Amino acid sequence: MLLAEHRESVCDYARRMVSDGLVVGTSGNLSVRKGDLVAVTPTGVDYASLRPEDIPVLGLDGSPVEGDLLPTSELPMHLAVYREASDPDGADITAVVHTHSTHAVAVSTLVDEVPAVHYLVATIGESVRVAPYATYGTEELATNMLAALEGRRGCLLGNHGTLTYGAGLAAAYSRAQQLEWVCQVWLTARSVGSPRLLPREEIEHVVDRLRGYGQK
Repeated sequence: MLLAEHRESVCDYARRMVSDGLVVGTSGNLSVRKGDLVAVTPTGVDYASLRPEDIPVLGLDGSPVEGDLLPTSELPMHLAVYREASDPDGADITAVVHTHSTHAVAVSTLVDEVPAVHYLVATIGESVRVAPYATYGTEELATNMLAALEGRRGCLLGNHGTLTYGAGLAAAYSRAQQLEWVCQVWLTARSVGSPRLLPREEIEHVVDRLRGYGQK
């Protein structure tokens, strides 16, 4: 079976999206890339029942390579990231996570950029943009997303959800979690007052500091 280990990881993280409350039902999706092959969640399948052999494998042009199930309807976004997005630090992009997390969706209906209520905004970049709404699964949505991702590792999708990427599912998933948390903090603070926001210069400073964060 092609990409057996990668397909198993897709199943594991798909189930984790549900248990962590980042999606409801079969909404949201994720993928992993190895070379010119992409393993992605199938459309309309209960994540609790997913098996590695259920995960479709496709080429970067979207052509089916292995697997009997149809890929997620959001395949255009995943392929657009792998083909056209560039990590700000030049890292390889080998995983994409798309969620419908509650607080992030709520924020996407209110603003054009996630307010800098916490320095963890910097895990995405100097800001987190909100891509204009477009119907799910369309090339228009993929185009809007790519513009919002310019120089960033994630974005909100207006009235829809989030998209993050990384060098592996662990990195992409962590960014999705952190983005949801920042949105929750801002909404919570906003519900009782006017949150103090960090200046853009501080977020840019933290972006630089994060390049040396963790065990190297």
